[in-house]
Amino acid sequence: MEQQKAATSGALQAPLTGPTNNPTAAAQALLHNPVAAQALANNPGASAAAQALLGNRAATYHPLLNNTRVDQQHMGVPGASISKPSTGEALMKSHSDSHALIRSDRGSMLSMSDDNVMMKQILATHAPDGREFDVRPLLDLVEDILNRATQHVDFLVKGTTQAQIEMEEKALQANHIAMLEALTYTIDRIASELSYKALGVSDAHATTTAIFNLLSSYTWDAKLVLSLSAFALNYGEFWLLAQIYSTNQLAKSMAILRQLPSLLEHTASLKPRFDALNNLIRAMIDVTKCVVQFTQLPSTYISQDVPVLATAMNLFPTAVYWTIRSMVACATQISNLSSMGHEFGISTTESWELSTLAHKLRNIYELLQQQLNLCYQYIEEKTDVAFYQLLLTLFDPNALHIDNMKVLKALIYDKDDKLPLLDGATKRRVSLDVLRRKNVLLLISSLEFANDELAILEQIYNESRIHATRLESQYEVVWIPIVDHSIIPMPEEMQTKFENLQSTMPWYSVQDPLFIKKPVIRFIKEVWHFRTKPILVVLDPQGKVVSPNAIHMMWIWGSTAFPFTSLREEALWREETWRLDLLVDGIDPTVLNWIKEEKYIFLYGGDDVEWVRRFANSARSVASASRIPLEMVYVGKSRKREHVKKVVGIINAEKLSYAWQDPTMVWFFWTRLESMLFSKIQLGRADDQDPVMQQIKKLLSYGREGRWAVLSRGSNIVVNGHSTTVLPTLGGYDEWKVNIAELGFDMAFKEYHDKLHDVAHPCCRFQFPTIIRTPENMRCPECHRVMEKYTSFICCHDDQGIPGSLF
Repeated sequence: MEQQKAATSGALQAPLTGPTNNPTAAAQALLHNPVAAQALANNPGASAAAQALLGNRAATYHPLLNNTRVDQQHMGVPGASISKPSTGEALMKSHSDSHALIRSDRGSMLSMSDDNVMMKQILATHAPDGREFDVRPLLDLVEDILNRATQHVDFLVKGTTQAQIEMEEKALQANHIAMLEALTYTIDRIASELSYKALGVSDAHATTTAIFNLLSSYTWDAKLVLSLSAFALNYGEFWLLAQIYSTNQLAKSMAILRQLPSLLEHTASLKPRFDALNNLIRAMIDVTKCVVQFTQLPSTYISQDVPVLATAMNLFPTAVYWTIRSMVACATQISNLSSMGHEFGISTTESWELSTLAHKLRNIYELLQQQLNLCYQYIEEKTDVAFYQLLLTLFDPNALHIDNMKVLKALIYDKDDKLPLLDGATKRRVSLDVLRRKNVLLLISSLEFANDELAILEQIYNESRIHATRLESQYEVVWIPIVDHSIIPMPEEMQTKFENLQSTMPWYSVQDPLFIKKPVIRFIKEVWHFRTKPILVVLDPQGKVVSPNAIHMMWIWGSTAFPFTSLREEALWREETWRLDLLVDGIDPTVLNWIKEEKYIFLYGGDDVEWVRRFANSARSVASASRIPLEMVYVGKSRKREHVKKVVGIINAEKLSYAWQDPTMVWFFWTRLESMLFSKIQLGRADDQDPVMQQIKKLLSYGREGRWAVLSRGSNIVVNGHSTTVLPTLGGYDEWKVNIAELGFDMAFKEYHDKLHDVAHPCCRFQFPTIIRTPENMRCPECHRVMEKYTSFICCHDDQGIPGSLF
């Protein structure tokens, strides 16, 4: 301590010459004497670690924490301000929780019989004058000293360097150095109190109270950090001498005065004592850091009158008292070791005291940490709400943006420290700038992405890239994966599923699903109505939503739908007519060739094998009798994929007709049909009385029943019929064949079919899964009356159907 006092006097400072290669020494110099530390920084021989400590790099803080300022004006340093006392100080007067903690160890270490009297003494010393300073840089420095010191015991016992993760050296800016200059006197006074009274007759409570009196004008967090700084001076010096005394003559002489050589020869036998000290020191650090984190919570989102924070602040007096009380106990043990050497042994009472203090601090820390987690949860909820409101503002239809960067950053990743996208073509990470002022299609889905969907999307995308200069190719796709944020970190199985999906995509994708924040997911679900099926939200070059879901346009028209706006969707529908090309476009070139050859074509489906046999044989007999070129194609059913495969096998074996062999073709056919209906629903035109929409709804309803057929001549559709009318029409050929010469085969067939239809009136039914937006009402495509709405529960074990299908 004599050396410390000499160092603080300023006039008798030892010059810092020669190489200084010890990071602990650099930290000690900064903490003990900023002026000397500045000299260290100017020393060409100073180590990189010491230079880093004195650099101008900013310290890294918790993203949720605010930084307070050094009250330099109050401490004789210009450029700072004095803030008013916080309202939280009044809350600390309510200390019922403090009593509970003290009572849990009643009689354990207290010479007083009344806990209330003791806490009243402590609270009576607390008179903050409004000064506030950022304690975090000082705490980082102190933590570095204590971490190195507590780890040094293992180094001495094992005789080898312990592998450790070095904390980043926190550089001190000019205002931090000024802060240390202003606080050095206070830190030295506390250090003296700890050192000298540790060898005296004063009891621990009296010493603790004396330190509280020295720090009466400081806030609770400052009391802790300043006291811990003073303790770090003594403890750090002790182990610094132990570390360098064998190689430095000055250190060796000082170590002899402190009896360190004799002490260190018995390090192994003393290890349990140092372990007990180190456990308590780590508990002291944890409590101190936790209290500091409370004081640096952002006041924008949480105030001191919020119950979770108020509860924690009521624990501060107790937490600070027992942490400083623990410093006193540790200082006593260190002083006894230095003065009495290895022969000093910790008595049962002293050993029990250290373990009890460590246990008490751990309990305090757990309570504080629990409240801190609740505070973070409260702040997260507040920030999520604020971020959600920001998204609503950014995507307001009337909002104007220069480009799409602001909205893309809000949706995907709003920082510049990482490359958030993976380029599917090069498999390299890229920034959001690759999307600047481009038409962007946000492909939003869960990790349950059907292979059929992905394969068709990839085919459409790759075809558009072949002619990259065409207008319909001027867009980029970005996959936005939606995962459950309550499961963090993601399970290995989920991570693997994500990576496998990502690896197959030729477009851009978000590098990490957790980049997509919870308020963004809420926005996607509530505003863009994402459920489980993939959606394709289209943003123009200015980031404005031009289509809330273009996936239906993509299935129906592919890249021809560019720029995928609702206006473009309306225009494409105006061009459509009820023709076979609309149903099979882009699926099977064989059928398209039949259309060009103006053949008669039966498109039929269902899962009833007997009906398929009767229909195919009847159709072939009628065609043969009428001498018309007839082709037939079996397109299956939207669900019961495995059953459909069996039907296809029978058709092939018996050569009943042509059938689609690839299940993806069957899937795409029904998906396109459903997309046509969903497209109209999205446009608010599901009940339009145009013939296209009526026929699509009929076909979807017939498909649900399982047996149907569509007859066309070339592209012109003649009949869209249910099994109850189509098969009887074929069976009644002898009745209407006389009209073929006059009307032609197609019109004769239609006339007879329509007569049967007027009598049969097949029933139409639609079932909408809850994962899509359901129209408020819908008219029957057969009788045009408003259909009744029912709620149904359907159990389907066919996992191979269309996810979220109508059927």
